[in-house]
Amino acid sequence: MKQFRKIIFWCHLIAGVFAGIVVLVMSVTGVLLTYERQFTRWANTRNYQVTQASESAARLPVATLIAGAREAKPTATAATVTLRRESTAPVEVGFGRDGTVFINPFTGAVFGEGSHRTNEFFDVVTDWHRWLGASGQGARHDVGRAITGACNLAFLFIVASGFYLWFPRRKTWGQFKNVLWFRSGLSSKARDFNWHNVIGIWSAVPLFIVVLSGVVISYTWAGNLVYRVVGETPPAANATPPRPANERPQNTPTAPDNLDALFARAAAHTDDWRSISFRLPNTPDAPAVFTLDAGDGGQPHKRATLTLNRASGEVVKYEPFSNNSRGRQLRSILRFAHTGEAAGFTGQTIAGLVSLGAAFLVWTGLSLSWRRFHTWRSRRGNNVDADGLENAAESGTT
Repeated sequence: MKQFRKIIFWCHLIAGVFAGIVVLVMSVTGVLLTYERQFTRWANTRNYQVTQASESAARLPVATLIAGAREAKPTATAATVTLRRESTAPVEVGFGRDGTVFINPFTGAVFGEGSHRTNEFFDVVTDWHRWLGASGQGARHDVGRAITGACNLAFLFIVASGFYLWFPRRKTWGQFKNVLWFRSGLSSKARDFNWHNVIGIWSAVPLFIVVLSGVVISYTWAGNLVYRVVGETPPAANATPPRPANERPQNTPTAPDNLDALFARAAAHTDDWRSISFRLPNTPDAPAVFTLDAGDGGQPHKRATLTLNRASGEVVKYEPFSNNSRGRQLRSILRFAHTGEAAGFTGQTIAGLVSLGAAFLVWTGLSLSWRRFHTWRSRRGNNVDADGLENAAESGTT
């Protein structure tokens, strides 16, 4: 058992040394991305005050709002429309990679596209978090993705092995107390060891979930394994190659003539929705598909898809989260467990805190590794010097 523990320790140390810097980058950027969705929405809409001409004023037709957004971005293609339950929230017309236009639903006034600086900041942070700053496509992007994926997988082993190594061999309260609480008055080496253990044990479970979900996001085989764990066959990979960013769809998405009636039908289907999103169809015979979200935007278990007959408005299909297979449910939850959003604001806060803790784990771990290496070199140097003196004495040169 002692030999096994020693093997695990050295694997833990080596993995930490090789993956440490990349894990540090992912941890720091993870902290910066903790409240990205809330902060971005606040920054995008804080200067946009929705006003009504009177209390009885009605919302303008959705098609009219889409037309106003298209005038604001004539070279882009409108793809989605999002309505929120709050009367003070602007309507959002999404243009895919070309951004989002915010519109007053009562007057049709085009507010603008939100805070470009905020959106660009989070885009840069996301690029570093996922691909070490390599945005877009190409060899550099693929290399960055491969490195972060491999280091994330190594970090999963580090977290799991760290919990094993933390567990004291002598199970006494004194031993547990030494690694459960921060202590003062320690030397720098003892302080790093104390911080490494305390932060590691208190963040072990949520950090394991965050890193595990990151592995599932990084690797197709890991995502497929989620389905196999619950006894399901993974879905077939999409064989359609992705469309280049600068290529427009052949058919321009258009709004159905009865879009307002369809929105009203979707809104009446459930009472607890907080936002309704509609993707503009590319063909005139395509059904009307709505996404009803009763959460804050990052909780897949509170999201449902409603498909309506485009002509009659009758319900074709309603797919709440509970209708999905267990494998798909688990895969969706893991996607948003990585950011903590699956558990709401509290989950985001916990994910942000353990990401901060991971940065300290990397720093203290590398510091302890450097001290170990420096001590080893000193001992090796002393042994070489001692051997030299002994040989010199035997030859009579001292």
